[in-house]
Amino acid sequence: MRRLARVLVAATSLLAALVIPSHFERAEAAPGSAHADAAFVQRMLFETPLRLFARAASQRIGPDGRGGDTWFDWTTDFCSAPLLGDTGRTFDFTESCRRHDFGYRNTKLLEARYRTGAWNHTSRQRIDQQFLADMLTHCRSRFIIDRPPCMTWAYMYYGAVRAAGGP
Repeated sequence: MRRLARVLVAATSLLAALVIPSHFERAEAAPGSAHADAAFVQRMLFETPLRLFARAASQRIGPDGRGGDTWFDWTTDFCSAPLLGDTGRTFDFTESCRRHDFGYRNTKLLEARYRTGAWNHTSRQRIDQQFLADMLTHCRSRFIIDRPPCMTWAYMYYGAVRAAGGP
């Protein structure tokens, strides 16, 4: 039991470090710079576990580690599937959809602010693939009988965003 507790403490500490940037990262690029903003968006999308992303998003935790951030676009409509929404009997894609919205909105925001070419076919594909990975991870956590329909829904949602999501 002690070993499990030590592992959980170590894992929690490591995961918290992914959400709150280190002093070195903050010193490397000025806040509000194209480099710092892109690094924050990338970290939130691809390096932060979904559970920690959800907590950061609900508190609007910015690169400085404080809540109430207004520089990034934290808005979401979750899954905008008109008939199904973000939950069903076998799935709950709420947080997967929240991160997907964060990815699209903030990558487009980076493009608008800095004209860096951040929003393109490759970045959109990578965000969509993370969306699928987040949904499949959720499906693997479901009761065994609910996993196949959950995965079917995950691929349907992924197909929908690939077909209608942008460039």
